[in-house]
Parts: sequence; C-alpha cells; structure tokens
Amino acid sequence: MLENQSSESNETSIPPAKGFNRRLFLGGMFTTVAAWAAAACGGGDATPTPTLDPTATTTPVARSSLLASPVDANKIYLPFVEKADPMAAAMATSMPEATATPTTVPTDTPTIEPTPTKKPTKTPKPEPTPVPATTPFPPGPPSKLGVVVARNDPGLFDLLATHGVAVVSTLELDPNFATQIKQTSPNTRLIGRLPDKDKEQIDLSTLADPAGAARSFVEQLLTIAGDEQRQRTFDGWQSYNEPIANNPDEMKRWAEFEAERTRLLAARGIRSVIGNFGTGQPQMELWPHFLPAVQAAKENDGWLALHEYAAPTIYFFSTRDNKDRYPGVSPEDTGWLTLRYRHVYNEVLKPAGLGDIPLVFTELGVDGTVRNNRPGPQDARGWQDFQGYWAENGYGLWGPGAYIEQLVWFDQAMRQDDYVIGGCIYALAASQGWESYDILGPAAAVLKQYLSVHSSTRTG
Repeated sequence: MLENQSSESNETSIPPAKGFNRRLFLGGMFTTVAAWAAAACGGGDATPTPTLDPTATTTPVARSSLLASPVDANKIYLPFVEKADPMAAAMATSMPEATATPTTVPTDTPTIEPTPTKKPTKTPKPEPTPVPATTPFPPGPPSKLGVVVARNDPGLFDLLATHGVAVVSTLELDPNFATQIKQTSPNTRLIGRLPDKDKEQIDLSTLADPAGAARSFVEQLLTIAGDEQRQRTFDGWQSYNEPIANNPDEMKRWAEFEAERTRLLAARGIRSVIGNFGTGQPQMELWPHFLPAVQAAKENDGWLALHEYAAPTIYFFSTRDNKDRYPGVSPEDTGWLTLRYRHVYNEVLKPAGLGDIPLVFTELGVDGTVRNNRPGPQDARGWQDFQGYWAENGYGLWGPGAYIEQLVWFDQAMRQDDYVIGGCIYALAASQGWESYDILGPAAAVLKQYLSVHSSTRTG
C-alpha cells in the first residue's frame, strides 16, 4: 500500500485516498472548475498501476442503448442499439391456454341451448425489437491508440489485425507472444516492464545510491530483455511503475537512476522508457529536477512515459470539461489530469530544449480512483462503473460506445502533437480485481471498427 506523501508546492495539496488503497487518489485540488481556471498550475498525487497478474476473469458488460449522435462538427460515429420497449418482456410471456368445459344436454328435456364456449386465443408473442444497422466511424488518419495487455488473449490479435494499434504495453514477457504481436502488426510498438519486486514501488526517500541501484536493476532486466528474441521484438523497457517524488532531492535521485539505467541499456542496444509517472505526477515544480534523465533519454534514443486518467469522463478537469458529449479538442487545450502532458512540454521541456523527446502513455483511460471531490458515483473505479452516470448525463446510453467515444477524443489530442508516439488504454484482458477497467467484449468491438479505418497502412 502506498502512503500519500504530498510535498509543499504551488499546486494545491491532495487529501489522502479514502477506501480503496491500491491506487492513490488525486483529490481536493479544487472544488470547482472556476477555481481551477484561476490557478497558476495544478495537479495531484500519483495513481499506482494495478499489478498485472497472469490470469483474470473478465466481467461481461451489459448492453443498453446509445443515444443518437447530434449533428454537429464534432459528431462521432458509433454502432448503436435502439432502446427496447419496456413492456416487451412482460408481453413476451404467453398466456396459459384455456380449455372449454363441455356442456351435456339432458335427453327429452326441452332446454335453451347454451352459447358454446369459445376457446380463447393465445396472446401472440411479440417480435424482438430489431437492431438497427450500425453507423461506423468514418476513415481518418492513423490512430495513436494502443492497449495495456495483462495476458495473452485472442482479443488482442483481433485489434492488431486492423494494423491500427499504435503501441502495446505488457508484463507478459513470453518471447513467442511478443513475436506473434510483431508478426501480426509490425508497426505496433511493444513496451515491456518487469513486475515490481514484491509488488512494491521504489522508495525514493531511502534510495541512497541511485546509480548503484540502476546497475542492479539493469543486471536483473538483462536476463529478460537481453534475450535475442526479445531484443528483436520489444521496442523499449520501463523500470519502476509510477514513482513518487515528494521533494527536489527525491526527484534528483530518480533522475540519476533513470539516466544511468538509460545509458547502461543503450550500450546493449536496448531502449529505455523513462519516468512512467502516474496521473498528476510529478508536481510541476519538480519537473526541472528530472531533466538530466530526459537529456540522457534524448541522447540515447529513449522515450518519456506518463499515465493520464480522469473521471467521471476522460475530459474532466481539462479545458474541454463541461462541453457536453462531443467537446472537440484543439492543440491549445490542456488539463490537470488528461492533457496535463501539454503543460509539461510547453512549460518545462520545450524551454529546456527537450520538447522533441518522444512521449508514450503507458496507461490511460477513465479511472474513478484518481481524484476525490469529483462528480459521479464515489465508489466507481473503472469505466464500466460509470455507464449509469453517462446515460443519465447525456454521454450515451450504451456504455461501451460512450467509452470509445471518449478514447477517440484523447486520440484526436495525441494526433495533434507530433512528439506523441501513442497511448495504451488500460486495459485489455485485465488482471483479476480490475475487471471494471476491461474493454474485452462490446467495447473492443467498437474500438476494432475505429482502428480498422484509422490504420497505419490505410491509404487515401
């Protein structure tokens, strides 16, 4: 379990997480968007990445219906299902068949013939509500969306077959799995990471010898990453997941660790993916102390990695928040949860001459645990938990489609920045305990259609 150890900064401090403790909450930055707009900068504490276990049982996603898309400049095309008649289920049950009672007429006794009992007719079973034809996403530029994969699942290869998956991040380090990924989609970038030792993160407050720790880490990593088959298939390697630096000294230690790791791996022809900071991390004033690592990565063909999540929608706490279902995005838009990366590049990296360092989001999506004081159900975690909120607030009645719409919005933002390689949706085939984040099923089917018309091999 991580403790929330916030430092003094010009960003508002974040209260500790409540309840669920596997992922730190970013909370209490500001209580209103107006307060955010008046602030000079913002942020919050990190959100630890879930440990990706080798197996998982996914939770099926219930289909509801999707509101028809409004006709405007930001219209998104998605499959939709017409809302069913609420009485259909009740009418579908047949009435029991009635039986006529025979009437006996006594012999030689004059009687008035009774009216014959008419056999009642059975209530017809209504036809199922027809599913209308889908409206697919229109063709467009190559996507920068990718996925975090917890285990080898056929659903991954369905997406890869579109040649639209920009990047895959995984702890599944089987070299044959990696080879199959590259054979299916040669242009997809593949990023690996060793599971954190004892499922703990690095403690920068006690890291006395960053360079020595980097050498030890590289020795351990090379037993895996140095394999000939993995060197042909993996494009880069992360180190520890979502480190938390609470002050300049801790950030300097992390920078020294990452810079040394980058140089040592580069000498073996292996690319480093540095940083891997969680949502809202690090505090903006600490970024200058990480520049030595960014410089080392730039000199050795490395990449910078960040995580960006928000909730109850992916737009929350950005300049496109409260802009309804199709908010659009421009290169000028920024945020403190998603689109925070633009603050980092515009305010820190570009002025330092490092604004061309390639960026990859090793995790992204909707995550209810990244911030307190947000709208929506307070116990919600992954995107599946927000489907009711989206339906009630005009973001689409069909949750899987509504989620892919939001991810497409983030894809549009990534495509506006040349330095972005891509971003990995968390998660496909999620590990046990993280099923509410899983996109396997209808959401993956919608994503597949989108990727098929935003492929790296598409022409015209």
